[in-house]
Amino acid sequence: MNILFDEERLRNLIANLNILTGLPANILDPEGRDINLFRGHPPFCRMLNDLPEGHERCVSCDMCKIKRYTAEKGFQFYRCHAGICEAVMPLFDKKRPLAYLVFGCYLDESPLEDQWAYSRGLLDWYPGGADVLRPAFFQFRQYSQQEIQAYAETLEALSSYIQLKGMILTAEQTDLQKLELYLDQHYMEKLSLASISQQLHIGRTKLCSLAKELSGGRTLSYLIVQRRIEAAKRLLMQSSLPISAIGEMVGISDYNYFSKVFRSATGVTPSTFRKNCRDAAANFS
Repeated sequence: MNILFDEERLRNLIANLNILTGLPANILDPEGRDINLFRGHPPFCRMLNDLPEGHERCVSCDMCKIKRYTAEKGFQFYRCHAGICEAVMPLFDKKRPLAYLVFGCYLDESPLEDQWAYSRGLLDWYPGGADVLRPAFFQFRQYSQQEIQAYAETLEALSSYIQLKGMILTAEQTDLQKLELYLDQHYMEKLSLASISQQLHIGRTKLCSLAKELSGGRTLSYLIVQRRIEAAKRLLMQSSLPISAIGEMVGISDYNYFSKVFRSATGVTPSTFRKNCRDAAANFS
């Protein structure tokens, strides 16, 4: 199923909600992947996501909450892997979920120290100990059950508006679109011609032909590397993660090989690319 997101309108809508309520909302694709509409994550969440293990735990948590959605309708409430309150609700096309509307990163009205004790018990993996995260944890805002219920009901009504205005749509996919979407969603995994052929039910010869069409005459391997390098560029610009961790996150676990591939594609090493971006940002400001 090909899902088309009107990212500009969705991003504006989510930004406005955050301005009005202080509660972050977001949209996940049918597999539970973040489509990157929301940028203003709280300090606590940023501290977790700046670590490869923390980022992986957050991504896995998003996917898990989609699989475990059991409510008859509306939002299902839960605590994330770090003990923070969140909620999720599917947006349907007939009986198929097109996407998931989520909101969260808040604390309920139970005693703050009790909530911190619960989170602290889940964070023993954090380098330096969970207490490093305590100041950021206490920056989360507490909401009463009445406030959360009012917000949830408002978002449920808003979900109808999102679908009415065509902000999320389905479209039939061509084989070319299937390949492009698959690479966009799985470039960070171990991929081969055989595995992609099996997943997409497209013959290997046709896959090679589609890859040439998509890349202007190049190979499937080129398309995979292209996506990995573009993702690596974004991570180098937007995070302080170690270069080796970024390589692993985009599907290249060998640091030396990652540096070689990155330099071949961009003309500079990952560290030089990051430095150039930061220097440019400093000059601009």
